[in-house]
This record gives sequence, structure tokens and C-alpha cells, in this order.
Amino acid sequence: MSIPPTIVSSARTGWKWQWNQLMNGLAPADKSGNFCRKPSQAQNAILPNPADLLNRSIDEFPILVIGRSCPWAHRTWLMYELRNLSSSLNLLIAQPNYKGGLWVISPSWKGCKSLLELYKFFNSPPTYRATVPALFDPKKSIQEKPKLLGNESAQLIEILNQWPAQDDAQNFCPKELQQDIDAWQLLIQESINNGVYKCGFARNQKAYNKASEELFHSLKTIEESLSLKGPWLCGDKLTLADIRLFPTIIRWESVYAPLFGCTQESLSSFPAILSWRKNFFHLPKVSNTCNATNWRNDYYGALFPLNPSNIIPKGPNVKQIVNTY
Repeated sequence: MSIPPTIVSSARTGWKWQWNQLMNGLAPADKSGNFCRKPSQAQNAILPNPADLLNRSIDEFPILVIGRSCPWAHRTWLMYELRNLSSSLNLLIAQPNYKGGLWVISPSWKGCKSLLELYKFFNSPPTYRATVPALFDPKKSIQEKPKLLGNESAQLIEILNQWPAQDDAQNFCPKELQQDIDAWQLLIQESINNGVYKCGFARNQKAYNKASEELFHSLKTIEESLSLKGPWLCGDKLTLADIRLFPTIIRWESVYAPLFGCTQESLSSFPAILSWRKNFFHLPKVSNTCNATNWRNDYYGALFPLNPSNIIPKGPNVKQIVNTY
């Protein structure tokens, strides 16, 4: 027997109301339904004295905390690997706990079993949200306590670009390209890195259409630039601009197209971007930071309003995706 239309209509109305309540907690929006990301709360990232860092024991190294699936954390992880920063910086990977709605530290670090406990250990203000990436300094002195150095990813990768390394590490922000890098940052951060979330978390069709148009317009701008001036966004040199873009583009087929509705055009319509992505993926150590199974498990498992069935789809690994084109 078919379900009466009035029941279907009532169920639809009730589900839409509940969906909006869930989305209010997950992804705040303005009155027009456009997703509004909350700004990071520790926005004045601090670089410790480089000479002091190189003289520390490993237990006193600052700690970079990341989550494998978070694209904002991914860019800092890339900096850690590409510049070989293990000689003066420890990496700690937090795991998402979907039911608890928090990041878990396993094994625990100095008794801290969650990222929230870690923020408290490092004397962060109680109003701070426990987010990744986060950079902490455990060293104590007479004047100072262990502290949070920063948790805004765009700033942290600039700090990590200045971080002392054992080898003659590459500088990804040469002075002669600073203006170009800054221009790309303005485009990439809001309309692409955040743009995919504006599509996925849009509350209505108009908000989604706007986000989608901005996203694909920016992708076309990047495609044209890479076609004319590649192989990298600023020409012959790999820079912070490329590092900021990669975490979004590498997740495209696994998450952002199928789950967030970034489907106005197929990524195959952007051959220069695909070639750029393949070149970046095959840089030393980059592939170790990419795991499509982790991404699918975390996005589909955690974002209940976008995937109420909690079914996690199967899919190819990142290497297969990248080498398909």
C-alpha cells in the first residue's frame, strides 16, 4: 500500500526542521543559508626562537597536532614532511570520535586522552574550541607555561616555512613570489578550500548555486594559469600556494564531489589541474599523507546531516584516482 501524500509531506517538513537544527550545530549559516565558517581563535601564530629549538631535547620539541582527514591540518602535515621538520618538531595524530564529537589522542600524551584535554594542558582559554591543526610548545621556564602557539592553518604553514630544519630545507615562500602567493591565497582559501564546504553545507538551493558558481569559476582561473604558466601556481617553483590548494583537490573524487555536491563539472574537465595534482602527489612523502579510506570513513561517518544512513561507500585508493588521468 502506498503512503498517503499527507504523511509524506509531514515527514518531509519534520525532517527538514530536524536537519536544520543539526546543521546549526555542525555548520552555522547566515540568514540567506550561506555556510559561515567560525574563525580560528589563536590567530597570532608564534615562532619560537630558532636557536633555542635546535638545542632542545626531543621531549621538549613543540608538537604539531593534526587529524588525517582534516584538509586544514593536511596542509601543515605537508609542510612537516616536505621540509623534514622531525629534527625540531614532534607530530601527533588525533583520531575523530564520531559519537563523542571530539578528537581522541591514542596513546595518550602526558595523560591527555583527547584534544580538548591537550588544549587545557597547554593553558588555552576555556572559550577556545579544540580544533586541528594546533601547534603547542611544552617547554617550561620561570616566566612561561606550556602554551598554544597557534591553530590557524594558513598562518601555521607560514610559521613552519620558517621552522629550523636539520637539512637545507626548501623555502616555499621566496620574497620575489610573495605577492603572487598572497593573491593565490585570497582566491584559494575562500572560494575553493572553504568553497567546497559552502556547497556541502548550503541550507538552500540559492546558497548552493552561489557557492558552486564561485568554486568552479576559481577552478577555471587556476586551470588557465597552470596551462599558461605551470607546472606550479607561481611558475617553476613549488610554493605555499600549491600546498594550500592540494588538500582540497586530492579529496575531490573521494568526498567533495559525491558528498558535498561539487559536481557542476567533472574534475576531468580541468586537465592542467589534474596534471598539477599528479606532480604534487608524487613529491617525496606526500603520498603517505593521503588515504582515501580514512577520508571516506571520517567524512561519511561524522557528517550525519549529510549522510543520515551512515553508509560509507567503497572507492579506489588515492594512487588509483591520481593515476587514472
